[in-house]
Amino acid sequence: MSISLQLPETFAKIPRYKILYSTPSPIHPLPSISPPRVSPHPLITIHAKREDHSSPLACAGNKYRKLEYIVPDVLSKAPLYHSHENNPTPPGPLQGAATTLVTEGAIQSNHTVQVVALARRLGLKALVLLHRGTGGGLAAASDKEAFQRSGNVQINHLLGAEVRVCEEGDPLAQDATPLLDELRAAGQNPYWIPGGASLHPLGGLGYARAAFEIAAQEKEMGLGGSGRFDYVFVACGSGSTVGGLVAGFKLLERIRGLDVPKRIEEPRKIVGILNSPTKPRAYHEKRVLAFARRAGELIGLDGEQDIGVQDVRLDDRFVGTAYGVLDSESKMALETMARTEGMVLDPVYTAKVARGLMHWVNEGEVVDSVKPLEQVNVLFIHTGGQASLGAYADII
Repeated sequence: MSISLQLPETFAKIPRYKILYSTPSPIHPLPSISPPRVSPHPLITIHAKREDHSSPLACAGNKYRKLEYIVPDVLSKAPLYHSHENNPTPPGPLQGAATTLVTEGAIQSNHTVQVVALARRLGLKALVLLHRGTGGGLAAASDKEAFQRSGNVQINHLLGAEVRVCEEGDPLAQDATPLLDELRAAGQNPYWIPGGASLHPLGGLGYARAAFEIAAQEKEMGLGGSGRFDYVFVACGSGSTVGGLVAGFKLLERIRGLDVPKRIEEPRKIVGILNSPTKPRAYHEKRVLAFARRAGELIGLDGEQDIGVQDVRLDDRFVGTAYGVLDSESKMALETMARTEGMVLDPVYTAKVARGLMHWVNEGEVVDSVKPLEQVNVLFIHTGGQASLGAYADII
């Protein structure tokens, strides 16, 4: 289904390099996990937006949307946003276009694979810094050697990346500037992309655009009830996927409000399911709010006035014991999706989102007791990551 997005002029003018397919990532129903209607309760429909089917590049997933707005800076003659976010004295623009993409992540990082695949598409070199001490996936693995050579690690090597492993406590985990200096001394022009692309100044734009894509698809689908998705569930890791969606849907509300001043529709509720207990929910809420406001400013909103704490909904009940560790309840959700819907999730992010979504639906948390609807439409955003399953073969 080809859809032409009508972005506001300010948003449409922001440079974007196409990495995704020309058609939107598909949305399809999940009838097997959608509960039967029991009167007087509303009908609840569940759909999935398949960001794992969004791009022809390796292991398609949500990071490609973010990278679309970063590439124009990468390819410019004097890239601006190339330094590490924690560098106390960041240098000015690069002298000449970038030659090497550099990024970081946990051992089984999906983000690193997508950055490396992008580098291959652009004809650039790629270096990934994998943190051995991030999360608990490696520590929980019964075969630690296999965990460190399979899954996304294997894909990174297949794509031709230079892979360096950062031990726990290594200063590079806080500031990779010495690594970038090393590459420059060797004649390269490195461009740093933060983990998850969230701390990049342009990192939230991709999912602000995704909000417009979802809204366009809603019109084509002919949903009952409100005619749109009342709840959108998505993983919250580094934070800019949720932040971008908040900004994008807030801009859509603003446009809709101008068209219909007396509108009565409730705003869509974006629910970010946290996947790590390392930081408290308040930390993530502050971070997501900052990302949403930053993206909002770029696309034509007043970040401080238009986006507030009430727009950030994060749920930390399903984080499990550690980042990257598949707890028994999330494993059950992963298996349920596979065996009832034929849809394969990943063990780090989307399995926990599916667990959270099923809880919200089964416990009636998507039903508004104050303003009840006859039908509630729920969207699950599948952000990809299935390549990491091989590293979890001992428990899945």
